[in-house]
Amino acid sequence: MASNRTRGNTSIKHVVIDTSAIMMLFEYSIDLEKELTRILGKYKIIVPSAVINELKFLKEKGKGKKKTIAKPALKLAEGFEIIKDELNKADDAVLSVAKKTDGVVFSNDKELRSRAKKEKLKTICLRSKNYLMINENFV
Repeated sequence: MASNRTRGNTSIKHVVIDTSAIMMLFEYSIDLEKELTRILGKYKIIVPSAVINELKFLKEKGKGKKKTIAKPALKLAEGFEIIKDELNKADDAVLSVAKKTDGVVFSNDKELRSRAKKEKLKTICLRSKNYLMINENFV
């Protein structure tokens, strides 16, 4: 039985992903589809255009491991729905898109998750380097 049926959740959750979360997928062994289905049921990943721009910058100007990971991370991100935003800063764009779509912020950035909680947005982050956890507790 599908996980969304076991919870009675038939609505699609929007997952707004930031740069750190996309790059994290290439650093750790995480089955993104399996983990998001486990915690959300049905979902759709959204990437703000500012995140795409940040990945492009890291691909071109980054150093070391970040530059190496940025290329496949950008390719993955471009496979999701990209929402154009007017904001230049990726963190601001992630929060803005999450608010507009009633989405969940997927990030490993502590500061961004804190800002999301203050905005009463749910967050998803990595735990123990191999599974995702949703946080619904607001500050």
